[in-house]
Amino acid sequence: MASPKYASNVPLKRRIGHYVTNAFIVGVIRLALLLPYEARLAFVGWIVQRVIGPVAGYRARALKNLAMIWPQTSKERREEIASKCLNNVGRSFIENYSARDFPKRMAKNTLIGPGFIALEAAAKNVKPVILVTGHYGNYEATRACLVARGYDVGGLYRNMKNPYFNAHYVQTMEAFGGPVFPQGRRGTAGFVRHLKEGGQLVLLFDQHVFGAPMLDFLGVPANTALSAAELALRYDALLIPFYGIRQPDGVSFETVLEAPVPHSDAATMTQALNDSLTARVEADPEQWFWVHRRWRNRGK
Repeated sequence: MASPKYASNVPLKRRIGHYVTNAFIVGVIRLALLLPYEARLAFVGWIVQRVIGPVAGYRARALKNLAMIWPQTSKERREEIASKCLNNVGRSFIENYSARDFPKRMAKNTLIGPGFIALEAAAKNVKPVILVTGHYGNYEATRACLVARGYDVGGLYRNMKNPYFNAHYVQTMEAFGGPVFPQGRRGTAGFVRHLKEGGQLVLLFDQHVFGAPMLDFLGVPANTALSAAELALRYDALLIPFYGIRQPDGVSFETVLEAPVPHSDAATMTQALNDSLTARVEADPEQWFWVHRRWRNRGK
């Protein structure tokens, strides 16, 4: 796995902490990859649900978010949602490290929804497309499905705080095919160039962004970046919500591209994206990443 890049002023104690954390993660990955595919997913799902999630405080954060959004829901049900959310996180994580098995499986998937028809037409006319989703199910399922059909789907990623982990995690995104670009001036330049050339790009929009406009999400205002809609307007690109929805067997997916969001203004278009994700979360809350500090404006 690739070596990390550290700034010279990072304290030794932090470097050691990052090294030990990454060593544990790499150990889990290597052990899991020795297992048959379905057992691999079940194993890492269990580890994140039962060990990593509780110890790291992710379960507690998920429960706080759930209590704020759905206080009327029983405590038992909120606990079930938090547990299954963490299990999905673990499964998604090891899927993304299964660089041969996961794309091979997704290549057999059928892409459904009016958004796929719109994407096909846009590709024929060399018209740019921005595919937008949240941390729901496993979005890489749909990207892998598209890449298998010859679409050059790029992505923008945020570097992880742990450089040891980041060094190999970025490689998992590159392994699915399609260019990936780091956040920042250099990455954005490549991202925009790919878009201008009529390419397809993936953006995730469901994380807190300081200073971003307050838009409704799950009935509560949340700082929400307008960047996906702004790019769609600036470069006359289709804006298509999409989802990789995990099925009850825990292994297969429904890969869905919803109808493109009509162009209007950035705030209205982004609210439409929030509404789309809200509908998905309400339909199957166990698939969304409740661990995010999505409502930092409310101290959550």
